Amino acid sequence: MKTITLSHGSGGKMMHDLIKDLFLKNLGNPFLNKLGDAALLGLRTKKLAYTTDSFVVKPLFFPGGDIGKLSVCGTVNDLAVSGAIPRYLSCGIIVEDGFSYAALEKITISIRDACKSAGVNIVAGDFKVVEKGAIDGIFINTSGIGDVLNNSEISISRVTPGDKIIISGTIGEHAASILLAREDLKFKTRIKSDCSPLNKLVSSIICRDIKFMRDPTRGGLATTLNEISLASGYDIAIEESGIPVKKPVRALCEILGFDPLYMANEGKLIAIVSKDAASGVLAKMRKHALGKSARIIGEVKKEKDKKVYLKTQSGGLRILDMITSEQLPRIC
Repeated sequence: MKTITLSHGSGGKMMHDLIKDLFLKNLGNPFLNKLGDAALLGLRTKKLAYTTDSFVVKPLFFPGGDIGKLSVCGTVNDLAVSGAIPRYLSCGIIVEDGFSYAALEKITISIRDACKSAGVNIVAGDFKVVEKGAIDGIFINTSGIGDVLNNSEISISRVTPGDKIIISGTIGEHAASILLAREDLKFKTRIKSDCSPLNKLVSSIICRDIKFMRDPTRGGLATTLNEISLASGYDIAIEESGIPVKKPVRALCEILGFDPLYMANEGKLIAIVSKDAASGVLAKMRKHALGKSARIIGEVKKEKDKKVYLKTQSGGLRILDMITSEQLPRIC
């Protein structure tokens, strides 16, 4: 069976052939094909957004995606919720000696397909091979740059009491999918990760009434809302009855003792929207395939305790603390 060896990361012919026959074959474009040390993009003079992230998910392949798709969607989504149109990505890949060529090809094709879906290009990249056992199969780093939309004013400083909180869809699918794939649990219902690029959803709703956005990845909805509360200085109150959770995810959480509010997502966003515009933004969001299950789940309060409160279905109040350790490590 054909495998990746240390020689493929040597900078010599084997690396050159790998880049040409695998990466350029699947990811090639006028920028990347030059194989320069940096891509000269010729961007217009305007406000840009730039981000970077690394991906170490385990297992590498899971229902609804793999580490390749995840690496593109994660970076695209960080740009999108910042109010930017993702334009260009870089991609650094590190594999261990003996890693399957077929698996690397599958991951590369997944990167290609995710880029096509999001409308972005990989314009720079790097590839390294390390000794067997030095890493766990493959790690990927992606960085991205995007144009900030003219009608975007995303800033935590704009959040004020009365603003409504919208979640773009059901929560917890990504973490549930990883959990089932990792532990090989014989669960009756197959749960797919929600891993998806959010940039087209954001472009369809973006307006000045959207004051802030975040994608609730590690730590889930509850932790992300805590981060927003801490940064804005205001309390946040959400309604348990309004939070959409698919039945299989809820059932899995009940069986294993997990809380869906802290489960990671990779295709959802939280939007803080002015009170008067919230219903209109929600209606636009629901017209997009990735926003059909969107809901208004709460609001920003005037109190400044920097706490997040959940009004339970029984009528009580529960403080949602920021998660201190991940329920499930190696989630992205």
